[in-house]
Order: sequence, then C-alpha cells, then structure tokens
Amino acid sequence: MPKPPEVGTQAPDFTLPGLLLTDDSADRREYRLADVKGDGPLVLVFYPGDDTAVCTKQLCSYTSDLDRFKDLGATVWGISPQDLDSHERFARKHRLAFPLLADTDRSVAKAYGIAVPGLGLRRSVFILDGDGTVRWKHVALAGLTFQHSDTLAEQLAALKS
Repeated sequence: MPKPPEVGTQAPDFTLPGLLLTDDSADRREYRLADVKGDGPLVLVFYPGDDTAVCTKQLCSYTSDLDRFKDLGATVWGISPQDLDSHERFARKHRLAFPLLADTDRSVAKAYGIAVPGLGLRRSVFILDGDGTVRWKHVALAGLTFQHSDTLAEQLAALKS
C-alpha cells in the first residue's frame, strides 16, 4: 500500500462523484483534482463515516468556519467511503456547506496511503497549494480527534506569506 504523499510532493490525482447542497437542492457532479489546479489552496478532509460522532463534529466545525477558509482563498472537500445518497442525508441533516465526495471503493484513500484494510480509512487532512502540491498534512493514528479550524487556518495563512 502506498504511503501518504510527503509535504512538497504532488498529491495523487483523482476523480470522484460528489455533491454540494445549494438551498434545497443537491448538485451532484464529478470532482476532479486536476480541474482545480491554479485555483488556490484545497483542503482535502478524509473522514471515516457519515453521521458518526467525531465526523459530524469535525465537518460541522469546518462548515461553521467555511468563510474563514474562503477568506484565505481555500476550498474544502470532504471525502469518505459512503455513497452519494448517504452523503446527501448527512449534508442535509447537518447543513454541510462544502462538497462531499464518495470514495466507495477507497481507491483515493489507498492512493493517499490512508486506507486501513477492514476498517475504512484514517481521519486525515491534506492541504494542497494551487499547483496540487502537498503543503501540510495530518494523518491520525486512531481518528478519535480531528484537526481544528484554527490549525487549518494557520497553515493556509502560512501559504499566503
């Protein structure tokens, strides 16, 4: 199994189905990492499961601070192994305001070296610059806690300077 990409290296490219809630509709489409190159920083949030305690707290926290990330020029994508129907229920229930991508075969988790056979994936965050280079990462061992918005904002601010 591959190891997580090192800081300073290109992030593995991928295309995944995803959805974004807008008002009362769910916009479903393909999300391609290659399509956002040149657009500014991207925060990839790998989380183990929709509507679980820690994941809910984490993604709700990031939604609450989404304007802060946008002010730093960043986009946020959440990625987990559940399908789009599960993502839509989760997003509607908690009013999540960034795209949730479905890595149902865990191919992207495997490419990022965070898949755990039989268990899913390790809770992880990768911050990519506009060229798709990994500038910061955190891969949790147990996944019982998550990186708070303050930490992510500090890392995004450091990219601007």
